Amino acid sequence: MFAVHLLAFYFTKLKEDQIKKVDRYLYHLRLSDDTLRDVMARFQAEMVKGLGRDTNPTAAVKMLPSFVRSLPDGSEKGDFLAVDLGGSQFRALQVKVSQDGKQSCQLESKYYPTPKEVIQGSGAELFDYIAGCLLDFMESKNLKYKKLPLGFTFSFPCRQTKLEEGVLLSWTKHFKARGVQGTDVVSSLRKALEKHKASFGIDVDVLALVNDTVGTMMTCGYEDQRCEVGLIIGTGTNACYMEEMRHIDLVEGDEGRMCVNTEWGAFGDDGSLEDIRTEFDREIDQGSLNPGKQLFEKMISSLHLGELVRLILLKMTKEGLLFNGKVSTALCTKGKIEMKHVAAMEKYKEGLSNTKEILTELNLFPSEEDCIAVQHVCTIVSFRSANLCAAALAAILTRLKENKRVLRLRTTVGIDGTLYKTHPQYAKRLHKVVRRLVPTCDVRFLLSTSGSTRGAAMVTAVARRLAEQRKRIDAILAPFRLAPATLREVRDKMRMELERGLRRDTQGTATVKMLPTYVCGTPDGTEKGKFLALDLGGTNFRVLLVKIRSGRRKSVRMYNKIFAIPLEIMQGTGEELFDHIVQCIAEFLEYMGIKGARLPLGFTFSFPCRQASIDKGTLVGWTKGFKATDCEGEDVVDMLREAIKRRNEFDLDIVALVNDTVGTMMTCGYEDPKCEIGLIAGTGSNVCYMEDMKNIEIVEGNEGKMCINTEWGGFGDNGCIDSIRTEYDKEVDEGSLNPGKQRYEKMTSGMYLGEIVRQILIDLTRQGLLFRGQISESLRKRGIFETKFLSQIESDRLALLQVRRILQQLGLDGTCEDSIVVKEVCGAVSTRAARLCGAGLAAVVEKRRQSQGAEHLEVTIGVDGTLYKLHPHFSRVLQETVKELAPQCDVTFMLSEDGSGKGAALITAVAKRLRNVGEN
Repeated sequence: MFAVHLLAFYFTKLKEDQIKKVDRYLYHLRLSDDTLRDVMARFQAEMVKGLGRDTNPTAAVKMLPSFVRSLPDGSEKGDFLAVDLGGSQFRALQVKVSQDGKQSCQLESKYYPTPKEVIQGSGAELFDYIAGCLLDFMESKNLKYKKLPLGFTFSFPCRQTKLEEGVLLSWTKHFKARGVQGTDVVSSLRKALEKHKASFGIDVDVLALVNDTVGTMMTCGYEDQRCEVGLIIGTGTNACYMEEMRHIDLVEGDEGRMCVNTEWGAFGDDGSLEDIRTEFDREIDQGSLNPGKQLFEKMISSLHLGELVRLILLKMTKEGLLFNGKVSTALCTKGKIEMKHVAAMEKYKEGLSNTKEILTELNLFPSEEDCIAVQHVCTIVSFRSANLCAAALAAILTRLKENKRVLRLRTTVGIDGTLYKTHPQYAKRLHKVVRRLVPTCDVRFLLSTSGSTRGAAMVTAVARRLAEQRKRIDAILAPFRLAPATLREVRDKMRMELERGLRRDTQGTATVKMLPTYVCGTPDGTEKGKFLALDLGGTNFRVLLVKIRSGRRKSVRMYNKIFAIPLEIMQGTGEELFDHIVQCIAEFLEYMGIKGARLPLGFTFSFPCRQASIDKGTLVGWTKGFKATDCEGEDVVDMLREAIKRRNEFDLDIVALVNDTVGTMMTCGYEDPKCEIGLIAGTGSNVCYMEDMKNIEIVEGNEGKMCINTEWGGFGDNGCIDSIRTEYDKEVDEGSLNPGKQRYEKMTSGMYLGEIVRQILIDLTRQGLLFRGQISESLRKRGIFETKFLSQIESDRLALLQVRRILQQLGLDGTCEDSIVVKEVCGAVSTRAARLCGAGLAAVVEKRRQSQGAEHLEVTIGVDGTLYKLHPHFSRVLQETVKELAPQCDVTFMLSEDGSGKGAALITAVAKRLRNVGEN
């Protein structure tokens, strides 16, 4: 028993001594975590350099855009072909993708040799050989005379400008075909296939050029939709990942993501890894087909690790550290130790016996000590490979985490390659080091079961799915993209309705009511005094005290208080509504300490009213969600006076009933005398303008001008714009409080745009084009998608990640691709609204120009409304449309400062001034 323990102790001591000896000799190959973190940082810097337009030409890591913009979502289906060139064999593959309630993928493939004379001959011979192999495969599978899409896995660095095009930058591994570098390999394959088309019945459409790493990611992405990194560790090594488009300077556009093929094998080609490379790495590089290139790959991939072990053993033997200093011819022969030998020597139980057998085959006569030492050399070499690979992968994972701005990243890495698959310890070592370097990343490593070739078919399937989806999405959004001719037609119809609204004989049937406001002048700068203003037009009600100062230092100062209008008051009785208004006024007067003063008052009432004078107005109809009874057809000024009497606490001089649009015009008119038009583009939509009295048949008198409140929201209520109304507009109209009314407003105003978007999103989801075809409960809720979300989503400063978060807040858990579609839908709806609004406005300014008999008109439009002010593109699109449709009008747009408050006070002041003039 003692002898056994003694022998075990001797063997353990012997093993420890040999390991220490090798560790000392190869200390430079053993990398600490600090060194690996340093490699991580260097690789991150190289990634940034490769992504930048200016720095890419000198970057070692080329970060090549793959033009693969989407991962599989499980809805792909159809028959596809794929071919794979890049390793020791060429592979042809047929992939059947189906989605019969559950996704499935059937594969049939055939391997072909890649003779040295083919892969190192001419480019034409290489592509003819590929076409010939594909022909043979198609004949064997009875696929001739069928038109099939094909994905081409090409495992060499290519610069792509689109998915189906790629220029070879350089050959790697042992490929050296002449005349291919600098040419489009897809074009070469198509030419070779074309030769066989007529005579052999091959009809193949090459839809995608795919790097093997990208193919691996897509293969695994079909099984796990979290997969956004692809990794190859085999004959060569490389990685790809999904990068934010906004970071890829080499490709136009900022929306969405794109898979970037890092080509990390060239990391260090610029000298950035010289402190890590050893004399053995340099010797391998000098003896390779491409000296000075792919230096990182030569430290990692299976093509070079066996040779690295041989060089180390040769030097140690020459120095008398192994085999009693006796070198065999085999040990001196390049390529005699391969990766399969290294893997066999590192096996857990039989590793030492395998080592002895392999060394004996090399005509070496190893002792027990030699076998232990050689096994440890293999461990150090393969461990360094795993460490370096882990450091670069950790850099990619860190970048993904930073791009997503999350505290903890959950993702999947799809992996392929013989080194990872066949080496007994490699995968475990890689996983362990990655998790140590990036502890805030939960990484699943998913082995690619059918190689990168299936990935090429999946890329092709995704490309076809996206093309079909794009076609269907374009068809849905096409009615929102109004042609110039359509906009001119809208302008002309609006012009006709404006004229009909002004004429006595047609005003009753006109949809644009052209209501006289009895505001007959704009501010002249002499207005002064204290005025009260009321503002009712939405869910809030404001009371203001406005102090106007005239003269050289003219100014307007305002004090206001906001009160809520509860839904039960909005939709209760008229008496309850006006009593609530008076209650709010009383609180404000008390708050300001002016309850006893009889101040002149302007009442901004943002609903269609037919006025008989400036202080009388009959409500034509409620809009914007108001439904108070016993108000329509009644004089709202009288209703306010009656409510003040009922309260019997104070008295006010109600001078003017004011529409918010008119108030907007007057506010801007106070600053700019050329302002004769007011526009509201907010919750509602409306326009007013100064019309010549001679054109207003429904009001007596021909002298001077009067402001007309167009109430253009009702444009189209007679069906004149039904040709441009979509099914979604009709759905929104039918679900509104006033079906069949305010049709133009429902296409242009903030109150309805979000609801139009929601209806489109429901339809897209129902068709399987969004949110994986699942209509969430929140999406079913009317009003969930407010117009403010359009403004946020369409913001140029907002990354898709933030768009996705907005959707998540709404209970819509979509992918990055979903976010792109939602953003596009929002853009289509808001752009149409701005264009339609611009067409209507062009009709008004053209009418003013022609009324004045002017060849050219200079006019200012006062504008207010949250849609115009807050939406990132609405104002620009509207202004461009007006310029396009009214080219003879030079229009200045001026933002109003509180048109409904300040404007009401100014109208009251102007009315007082004109009344005083009349009395005098």
